[in-house]
Amino acid sequence: MATVFQRCKSDKRNKNYPCEKVRCGHEWTVRYREPGGRTGRQREETFPKKTQAEAHGTKMESDKDQGTYIDPNAGKISLRAYAEDYLARRLVSEATYSNYKSFIDNHLVPHLGRKTLAGITKRDIEHFKAAISKVLAESTVYDRMKLVKHIFWTAKEDKLIQEDPTKEVKNTPANNAVDEDEIPSLIEVNLIHQHISPQYKFTIPLQAGTGLRISEALAFHSGCIRGDFIRVRWQISSKAHRDDCKTRLVPLKHRQEGEYRDVPVAPFIVEEGHAHAELWKPIPLEFEDKGGRKQMVEVYFAPRERGKGIMPTANTYSYHFRKACKAAGLVNPDGSAKYTPHSLRHFFASTALANGVPIHEVSRWLGHKSIKTTVDIYGHLVPEAWDRCRDIMQRAMRPESPEDPTAYGVAA
Repeated sequence: MATVFQRCKSDKRNKNYPCEKVRCGHEWTVRYREPGGRTGRQREETFPKKTQAEAHGTKMESDKDQGTYIDPNAGKISLRAYAEDYLARRLVSEATYSNYKSFIDNHLVPHLGRKTLAGITKRDIEHFKAAISKVLAESTVYDRMKLVKHIFWTAKEDKLIQEDPTKEVKNTPANNAVDEDEIPSLIEVNLIHQHISPQYKFTIPLQAGTGLRISEALAFHSGCIRGDFIRVRWQISSKAHRDDCKTRLVPLKHRQEGEYRDVPVAPFIVEEGHAHAELWKPIPLEFEDKGGRKQMVEVYFAPRERGKGIMPTANTYSYHFRKACKAAGLVNPDGSAKYTPHSLRHFFASTALANGVPIHEVSRWLGHKSIKTTVDIYGHLVPEAWDRCRDIMQRAMRPESPEDPTAYGVAA
């Protein structure tokens, strides 16, 4: 059981010993043991009032009985230190790790990094969310706040804190529906194709015609084309341009090593792919997969100039894409490029859906984790089918029903 006492009356080493006053106003100490009986570590906490010391002792004993005891000192670790440990334990892709680390280093640590886990309150989290909402997109805030919430949830699971300060902080999903103004027209797609650097020309019909992500398109190789479909197995690593990078190609987003997805491909894309390979001979690329096994493919978009790295990154390609947009006159009022490489993915999805391709098929070809993602982004682009639905249900359920409602007879 916890013991409550005043050192001024029992400890000869205390500067106030011996204190004979009944209400002396000196501090009260509560002594208790951690779980483990007599082998549990002895702990002491000091409080200004006896009632506070007794309440703390009672809580510690109750937590031990219920198996919910948490070391009061455990939460004194800084958020900076814990976030680093948390990230080191995550089994996530290289790109996800890079994004999370950037957010932690550039936003979470500058705002809350010096505070201890136990010292962070709901109010702190709300102020933090308000701050990042001023500089980050709504969808990014939602995604990053999920990370923050998981950090504190994990800290509670690790028995470092008793209460999760993020639990009651609302994190409403952003409206992910693509704006139709963000989707280029076919004429605009062709303009970008005309103005982009020659070695990247094939990326435009490839992305617009198959919906590949930038990183997947840059990893395109001679083994991808399989007749009337392409097989996508890898994407480019964010470190692929570095000489010391071994895993230049990594598994697809939401996929494990060895998994792939097949996407139907229009004949003209196959033809342009062969034409590109004739003009820009594919270059052998040796790399290690996640299992450490040696792999070799002949990639289409390796740099052709010395000093440009081993493989292009998404940033490198985006520079050329923006340059092409500006050269084609596709710019915003502030002079920035009107579109991004991801806009070509929107073109693919919207074109397929507008022409009646089922959304679950489009979702699979895009490589979305779930069809919900596809519906959230592109669902509003699916053509309305009110008349078609009425006709189908009529034929299915009452194929011989008279069209004139009076034919049913007069009501009794």
